Amino acid sequence: MTDLPGATQSPPAEPGEVTEPTVPGHRPPPPGPEPAAGPTPAPRPTPEAGLAPGLASTAGPAPESAPAPRPTPEAGPAPGLASAAGPAPESAPEAGPAPGPAPEPPSAPAAVETAPPEKVDSDSGRGAYFSNRFLARAALLTALLTAAGALLGLVRDQTIAHLYGAGPGTDAFLVAWTVPEVASTLLIEDAMALILVPAFSLALARRAAREPLPAGSPPDGASGRDPVHALLRTTLPTLLLALSAGAVLLMLAAPWVVALLAPGLPDTQLAVDCTRLTATCAFSFGIAGYCSAALRAHGSFVPPAMIYVAYNIGIIATMLILSDRLGVRAAAAGVAVGGCLMVLVQAPVVLRRLRERRATAERTAPEPSGEQPGGAGRPLVALGLLAPVIVFALTRQSQVLIERFLAAPLPAGAISHLNYAQKVAQMPMVLSLMLCTVTFPVVARAMAAGDTDRARRRVERDLALAGVIVLVGAATVVACAPQIIEILFQRGAFDRADTAATAAVMRVYALGLLGHTLVGALVRCYFSAARPLWFPALAMLLGLALTTAGGALLVGTWGVLGIAAGNALGITVTAVLLLHGVARHSVPVRVRHMTGGLVKLSAAAAAATGAGWLCGALIPAPLPGAAVACLVVAAVFLVIARAVQAPEIDSLVRSVTGRFANVR
Repeated sequence: MTDLPGATQSPPAEPGEVTEPTVPGHRPPPPGPEPAAGPTPAPRPTPEAGLAPGLASTAGPAPESAPAPRPTPEAGPAPGLASAAGPAPESAPEAGPAPGPAPEPPSAPAAVETAPPEKVDSDSGRGAYFSNRFLARAALLTALLTAAGALLGLVRDQTIAHLYGAGPGTDAFLVAWTVPEVASTLLIEDAMALILVPAFSLALARRAAREPLPAGSPPDGASGRDPVHALLRTTLPTLLLALSAGAVLLMLAAPWVVALLAPGLPDTQLAVDCTRLTATCAFSFGIAGYCSAALRAHGSFVPPAMIYVAYNIGIIATMLILSDRLGVRAAAAGVAVGGCLMVLVQAPVVLRRLRERRATAERTAPEPSGEQPGGAGRPLVALGLLAPVIVFALTRQSQVLIERFLAAPLPAGAISHLNYAQKVAQMPMVLSLMLCTVTFPVVARAMAAGDTDRARRRVERDLALAGVIVLVGAATVVACAPQIIEILFQRGAFDRADTAATAAVMRVYALGLLGHTLVGALVRCYFSAARPLWFPALAMLLGLALTTAGGALLVGTWGVLGIAAGNALGITVTAVLLLHGVARHSVPVRVRHMTGGLVKLSAAAAAATGAGWLCGALIPAPLPGAAVACLVVAAVFLVIARAVQAPEIDSLVRSVTGRFANVR
């Protein structure tokens, strides 16, 4: 099909990909024929008239019976937009009426009546960049892929436990695995996303706010550059250079890194070899995180959700192929292979998305002068934002470093028990944060447009839903921890003693799951407006200090349980600080309302934990006991939460029962 002049032709989406919907006003329409003399159509709303750039209007597109033609130099410029051809000659008015606001023709019904209902966000009552239906579909597909990645992560951990057990070799690999864990937090989950998702959202808002110039207009210099491509040119080359240097530096400094992370480790050379293999993730994770941020801001959520599926497949396959020849070093090599696969599953979609704008020779007008809700006049990436985000991400990940530092002098297997317990216990947190990951671009776009009320409603709903998911998961983890660990890991070199030790640590870890979820959800609010905020980093530093002090004081008495208790204490204090500071520093969330709702949900979770624990203890077989405990936990939680009128419970019940009612 031949491209229309001035139109943007988007290539077809790949199967299964969730991409942003085509929203009226997001891309300029193709130019039509010159309008005949007659009444001039009503002008397109401007930001000054109340429409924020980057957000779709609830009015929707005009019907085909009365299209709004693009103004031409002969007919005169549109109101509020200077003509590129200069002032009109005096004889120009003979061609038609002078431009200016005029009532719409009778054949054009009110635009609000023709707005497609699926393009309107029912939460806000106004046009939204992503509709609720789109967000629900994106969250569902993200949930399925995240669950698949988590399942493969369990298979990966089961493979490690089966092949290497919980001895000194596994401890050496886990020390080396600290490097990709830190890189994942810094370059994929936190820092990169918190910096680049708002930056790309702001660039897209600026792009959407621009108007097309007539064909044949003279170049307008730098103002005609596409904001998204300008952001790529200013950030990607520097990032590639920094990531390459960081990976090489980690390989050279591997002996000192191991000595710093685990000074009492028995097999230091094995840990050094594994660290050099995993150091490649400093580069591959950075590119994967950059691609994920760009795609999420563009409304494409499936490729970013697939990265951990590819990552774990790479680790598992490499271990199975090379374990006989390389031993535990095969697991480290698998981490390097998995990092490369994380980039490969996203790169084709990123390139296709970026080519959409280059596919045409469309010119863009200079951005309007003055402060606009879309952020005109502000840099796309505020340099002052980098430092607080990086400090926050490093401080948050340092909890793992502190735990392994404190566990290194303990008997062999202590680090392994902490690792297995943490991986399983954090699964409810990962699932609860899926919705926040999908809606983060929505909050960032609303903050860029100055729509704080819409951002508040979105954040409050996300916090309540995330709290429901993580508290049900935490209750299940505490109620049947031994059964879960026995089912997942007790085979091969992983014996019954390892199961008991890991289950005990996992129950203590579960006490901090709500804190971990709140920190992960709230920090997106603080950095959604692309402003330098040090409050989250300072709150995280205080939490890390409590984690360190609590773990150091309790490790002598409780061993690894004391280390896990310090983690739960530190992250809970951080969550409380972030929750009570979010209204003052970022999104105006109703703190008292949210605190009361989370207290009600926690009370329901406590009662559900006791009921599930009792049922699990009465059934000796691990699989039936865990299954019955899970059902009892969910049922008791739902009943009590509805009885105390906890937030979002009724809407969840109506949603589920409505879906079943529609099944024939």
